[in-house]
Parts: sequence; C-alpha cells; structure tokens
Amino acid sequence: MNVAFKQPGRTVRSLDSIAEALLLPTGIDGVYARTAAFEQVVAGIGALISRHREPDTEVLRFPPVMSRRQLEKSGYLKSFPHFLGCVSCLTGDEAHIRSSVERYEAGEDWTEALAAADLVLAPAACYPVYPLVSSRGAVPAEGLIFDVACDCFRREPSKMLDRLQSFRMREYVRIGTPAQIEDFRAQWMKRAEAVAGQLGLAYRIEQASDPFFGRGGKLMAMSQVEQALKFELLVPVHSEDAPTACMSFNCHRDHFGTAWNLRTAAGAVAHTGCVAFGIDRLALALFAAHGVEFAQWPTRVRQALMI
Repeated sequence: MNVAFKQPGRTVRSLDSIAEALLLPTGIDGVYARTAAFEQVVAGIGALISRHREPDTEVLRFPPVMSRRQLEKSGYLKSFPHFLGCVSCLTGDEAHIRSSVERYEAGEDWTEALAAADLVLAPAACYPVYPLVSSRGAVPAEGLIFDVACDCFRREPSKMLDRLQSFRMREYVRIGTPAQIEDFRAQWMKRAEAVAGQLGLAYRIEQASDPFFGRGGKLMAMSQVEQALKFELLVPVHSEDAPTACMSFNCHRDHFGTAWNLRTAAGAVAHTGCVAFGIDRLALALFAAHGVEFAQWPTRVRQALMI
C-alpha cells in the first residue's frame, strides 16, 4: 500500500496548461526545446545538488555519447535493449555516400545505407565511470565518490512531459565495500527528503524496480524488489495516483565490479551504488507545484534555487 505524501504543497497544476512556458515541441515526441524560465530552474537545481557534494568527490561531465562496447560490457544490452539508441553514419567513399543522397532526392529510402558506429547514446550518466575506474587500478580503502552528469537518451516516445526521450541526469556514484554503499544510500535517502522540503515538493519514498526487458526481466525486477536494491522519491507531478519518480537510490551490488574487475584495496570485488536526479523532472515538479510566476513561489524555494 502506498504511504501518504509528505509535506504536501499547493494544488498540482496541469502540465498542459503551463507547457508553453516550459517546453516547446520539436515535432518528435519526448524531445523539446527548453525555455529560459525552465533553464533558470534547471540551473538552480544543479547548484542545489552541488551544495550537497561531499569532500573528495571527483566531478566529471560526460558527452551524450559513449562507447558501444563499454555499454555492452556493462550489461545494458541484456537488461534494457528496448531503450537503447545507437549512432549510425553514412560510410564508404564519396560515390557511395553520394548515391545515398541521390536516393533521398529521388524520394527513396536513403537510410538503408547507414552503418552502426562504435558509439551509442548514453542511457544514464554513470556508465562511463566504471571503465574509467577500472583503468586506474584498485579502489582505495576509503572508496570513491563521483559527481557525474550528461544528456541521456532512452527510446520511449511519449507525449507526457515528464517522460522524455532526451533528458538530463545528474548522479552521485559511490564505489567501495558493501557497507560503504549501504551507508551512502541511506544518507542520501535522508538528504533527499531535506531537498524535497527545501523545494516545497510533496513526496514519498518507495521501493521500486527498473523496467527490465522481456519475460526474464520480470524476474529480475522481482529480485530487485525482494533485495530492496532500488528506491525512488516520487512527486505528484500529474496526480497523487500517478506520481513521477524524480530521484532514485540504487544499490548495484557487485554487478559493475564484476563486469569491470573493480577491486577494493583488500582484493574483494567492489560494490557500487548511486543516487540519480532527474533534472528535467524535478524542474517540472517545481512548476507543477508552484506555477510559472517566480514571484509567487515560496521564499524558501526561491532562496534554495537562488532565483
């Protein structure tokens, strides 16, 4: 049974009624142009998250593309092939590429000439971290913490503004012993409640599972719930009956440690975990809760976002 939302704010506004002040359509579902007001809130959210950065955290910002082979090695293709976006390019000599252009000009399908590149669109901000750590050797006894971000892509077209194909993700990633990961996640679940309070958002935290692919994925999701590996902070962006996951708190156990041979100083396989912030979803949640006129937002919220 779902628990009640904590710190309920104002009445949730229809996203459709405020969409023109936030995200403008591009003709592709789930891909939008972002307005100045939206970006101002996004910047404020980013600064707020940064103020919670722990000492000795390494800050990395990744491009929106990454190595296809690295993503394969991390197991993404097995778990989430339905979300994957691959980069394809025209290859070959000038004559071959020109023939593709001519097919287009003749009204024919030119995309048959595309070939997969060695790049994929990043589905989450944390994936490039693990091969990078693997190249550095053993994980120190105190473990590692990274602050990472990138523009991400998941192939799930939707007309819902809180379910984008192209979106921004910020993460704190912890690598170390099982105890270090559990402590990191527990601390961040408490901090997240404080952040939601600062932002004047109604919320609740619940166990969750990832949308794994196929029938085998259902078993993986059940196992994830049974082991309490994933929690989400839910905000009623649309309604209390269908809240939106705006943050997640994840324990990967030794999945990435095994895939990338990450070892602790004691020689054991390292465990990993992360807290992920859906930046665009958090911004939408703020507008849904407080409206599009910043002057009408609660003082504590404007102070938290420095707007």
